[in-house]
Amino acid sequence: MAARLYIRPLQISSASAAIGKAVPFLGTLDRFSAVEITIRSVAGDITERHVLPTSELLFWLEANQPDFKEMASSLLDRLSEPRCSFAGLDMQKPHIMGVLNVTPDSFSDGGDRFDTSKAVADGLRMIEQGATILDIGGESTRPGAAPVTLDEELRRVVPVVRKLAEAGALISIDTRHAKVMTEAVAAGAGIINDVTALEGDAESLEAAAAANVPVILMHMQGTPQTMQSNPTYQDVALDIYDYLEQRVAACVAAGIPKNMIAIDPGIGFGKTVEHNLRLLDALTLFHGTGCPVLLGVSRKGFIAKLSRDEEPKDRVAGSLACALAGLQRGIQMYRVHDVAETSQGFAIARAISIPVM
Repeated sequence: MAARLYIRPLQISSASAAIGKAVPFLGTLDRFSAVEITIRSVAGDITERHVLPTSELLFWLEANQPDFKEMASSLLDRLSEPRCSFAGLDMQKPHIMGVLNVTPDSFSDGGDRFDTSKAVADGLRMIEQGATILDIGGESTRPGAAPVTLDEELRRVVPVVRKLAEAGALISIDTRHAKVMTEAVAAGAGIINDVTALEGDAESLEAAAAANVPVILMHMQGTPQTMQSNPTYQDVALDIYDYLEQRVAACVAAGIPKNMIAIDPGIGFGKTVEHNLRLLDALTLFHGTGCPVLLGVSRKGFIAKLSRDEEPKDRVAGSLACALAGLQRGIQMYRVHDVAETSQGFAIARAISIPVM
């Protein structure tokens, strides 16, 4: 890895007082008036980290680190430009992805929708509650989960995908297996969502390119069986940023257009509580990839560890707090179990923050 510069937008606001000295944030009405810049050596060590007014960044680099000025200009452009639509959805506003696990053993809703008719009914209800995407998964990837056979995963997901797609829903297939990706897309899925960023199956990258649908690439350290054993990073946010940028490049090289790629930093997948908190705070960093960002925090275990050790279905408030933190940081998509509550929270938060003209 060559020495690199990273830019994390700070002080994001729609306040008119910031307009004169701030830079547009992702093509929205918001602007960011400060940045955290980090310079990392070839070995991955952080050599410098500073917080600067956005308006002074290029001048500071010219005087102190001129080799990084061109990289900074490119990153600022990515952080300022509107995101293209993704799977036909306008990325200038937030979208809720409803979790529809057709498994007996998912950490939060395992067994709730193992019956096809129940899964379909619940999916349609999520659409009514405000979900614009339904994420259908047939294999649990919770910590320690055992893998299932391809035939069993297909048996679980394909009928649900087909029925909900026929009803007009935009379906994301949550799988790490190439065959499931291919057959789910044939049944009507419009997005592939892979927790292994198309690395978990040797045929996944080729299958996703052939499917010609948008993909979501998530970071996971290890496997579901090993990921929480001893997750270790030099800098969790920068390491994951680098990994996802590399996977985006691999997808583009395989024939998947960049405007059909979204990323997910993978909260809870091979991360400690401290890692998760750092990632949530640093979410604006990931906009530097130029891709839409998905945040999946709903009901995850670190919420209970920071609170009163609540069971998964009692973590709604903590999940919504994380989603609202993402909203403040410009995240475009949110994978959630509690669609109605998230939809209501977003409606109020956006109403408060949008200036009245």
